[in-house]
Amino acid sequence: MFEGLFSPRGVAVVGASLNPTKLGYGVARNLVVSGYPGAIHFVNPRGGRLFDRPLHHDLASVPDPVDLAVIMIPAPAVPEVLTDCGKRGIHFAIVGAGGFRETGEDGRMLEERALAAARNAGVRVLGPNCIGYLDTHLPIDTSFLPLPGPIQGEIAFLSHSGAICEAVIDWARGQGFGLSRLVSLGNQMDLNEGELLPPTADDPNTRVVAMYLEGIGEGRNFIEQARKVTGRIPVVAIKVGQSKAGRAAVASHTGAMAGSDDAFDAAFRKAGVIRARHSEEMFDWARALAWCPLPDGPEMAVLTNAGGPGAIAADALAANGLRLARLAPTSVEALAGLLPEAASLKNPIDMLAGAGPREYADCLRVLLEDENVDGVIVILPPPPVTTAAEVAGALIPLIQSVQKPVVVALMGEELIAHAARLFRGARIPDYRFPERAASALRVLHQRALQLEQVQSDPVEFDDVRVEQARAAFDGAGVDKHGFLLPSVSAEVAACFGIPVPDQRRATSEDEACEAALAIGFPVVMKVEATELVHKSDLGALALNLQSQEAVRAAYRGLVERVAGAAPSLSMDGVILQPYLAEGQEVILGFVRDEQFGPLVMFGAGGVEVEALQDVAFELTPLAPSEAERLIEGTWAGRRLRGFRGLTAVDREAVVETILRMSQLAETLEVVDELEINPLRVMPGDGGAWALDVRVRIGGG
Repeated sequence: MFEGLFSPRGVAVVGASLNPTKLGYGVARNLVVSGYPGAIHFVNPRGGRLFDRPLHHDLASVPDPVDLAVIMIPAPAVPEVLTDCGKRGIHFAIVGAGGFRETGEDGRMLEERALAAARNAGVRVLGPNCIGYLDTHLPIDTSFLPLPGPIQGEIAFLSHSGAICEAVIDWARGQGFGLSRLVSLGNQMDLNEGELLPPTADDPNTRVVAMYLEGIGEGRNFIEQARKVTGRIPVVAIKVGQSKAGRAAVASHTGAMAGSDDAFDAAFRKAGVIRARHSEEMFDWARALAWCPLPDGPEMAVLTNAGGPGAIAADALAANGLRLARLAPTSVEALAGLLPEAASLKNPIDMLAGAGPREYADCLRVLLEDENVDGVIVILPPPPVTTAAEVAGALIPLIQSVQKPVVVALMGEELIAHAARLFRGARIPDYRFPERAASALRVLHQRALQLEQVQSDPVEFDDVRVEQARAAFDGAGVDKHGFLLPSVSAEVAACFGIPVPDQRRATSEDEACEAALAIGFPVVMKVEATELVHKSDLGALALNLQSQEAVRAAYRGLVERVAGAAPSLSMDGVILQPYLAEGQEVILGFVRDEQFGPLVMFGAGGVEVEALQDVAFELTPLAPSEAERLIEGTWAGRRLRGFRGLTAVDREAVVETILRMSQLAETLEVVDELEINPLRVMPGDGGAWALDVRVRIGGG
């Protein structure tokens, strides 16, 4: 599908220039110097020759074959040239020019015209405002970046930033690792990261895809495409431009806590993308994933010639969720026969400062043969009696012969430079400090767990009453922010099988007493009002009412307190429900993210939600395994099984409620936000009850 872009038979550079200061000259130079084996054509109406090739006056005069046009001309002329591409039978184009939507409204309108021209001509476009792409194995280089380019490697890089591409190429050469392919996405007028990720991952020379993202154009498509890729090869991404949490001042807790960055975290989890927090970390991980076998578990050994770095490594492993392996007695005995009496044989293994190539290699062999060890950090500061390069030479054949990951903390700079080149040439990742090495082992373990996970399918329940839920909106009053009355919100939830306790509305003391008698004592009474978020703050809630007298007094008290505390609040009476004293309280809700759709929140409920902020997020549609992950991501979820004085409650009922809410979010697009706070989870298998439901509707 993308052969014409990534494996073109011929390339035409439109705007190729004889002036070495022009970008069109740089593209022509790089294409020739790269060793691209296909046909190379240059287009410039002034004519002449460039790099011993003719400059054609227009695309129509370019001979076959040509599958790709690299357009390096001023932005206003781009739409016409895209039309010419279609006439010439060229179906892919790279637009390197800037001056489009990144410059303002006029640029945005020009970009829209260019996109319309491309679609009418049947041309797919990379860019504009990009530096093109390069492939070190084909090879081809359509960029205008300074030479030399990257060395051959196994890591592909997709980036929204052209400047980041330029820096990464130079940095990667200095770090001794290569790239398989680099793609600059630019404005993504047409082709975006979701579309280009699969063909990049399909490249047989690519073992890892790294991505620098400033946003995602089509969120759900990106997740779908990335899930196809991450089952085959790992994808590591950094997302910049983190947004502050909060969407609207009066929104529910869910809306206030769910920031854009939470949505990206959830999207990456759902897609299987490993998220890095900074650029160096992304490439630290990418190198390890490209060069190392995956561990069978989290038990790691540390081999060092000094106690301090070993202690740092031990702490770093723990911080990354890994463990120091307990060595087998035979391993300890073998190490004792190899090392001085003063050496430490307890993991981390401290061989002492005099350790040389033989000690490093022999001890590493013992650790790698130990069935309790899943991976090893080798710490190598400049040795005092030999060289780091000599140690590297002894270690490399051993590391290459085993199927356990070994990463090297090669500490120093000038004295370890030769050793670094040796390790990198052998595809063994080296890091300057133990913390980075431990982080690399952690991501290898994470990838191993990712491949072991069996993703279940989203659940849909067949007892939902969709049309009845839609009918509940008809004629229902909403406040200025779109929130329905709590009683109507509860009806919507009940239509999707979410258990809601018997509730009755009253607008007088007598009606309240009648409702309480019908429900049965004890009861709860709460004020009904769309704009009331925190009932307890206004004294708008009365619990454990045991008699009619208590109900009458509570009604009068609620009306007086709310009128005094919030005179502008429009009360719609009160709601009475059974009083449920047992169990645990959690919060459950979703808010519709603009890029990825419904973002579900789960966490500590009731009054704890704001104080603890013990919440986790996942994107719909949710499978049971994802609902489990959502629960286990919080202390509130883990304590459902019981903790000290807390009785174990019906955790399965919580899972089902989450899945039912996921189905509601996917089915009722008119619902922008829903929150259950609290969801009362009963002991044993007593179920879970949505005691308070808030729904905000939008345009659908």
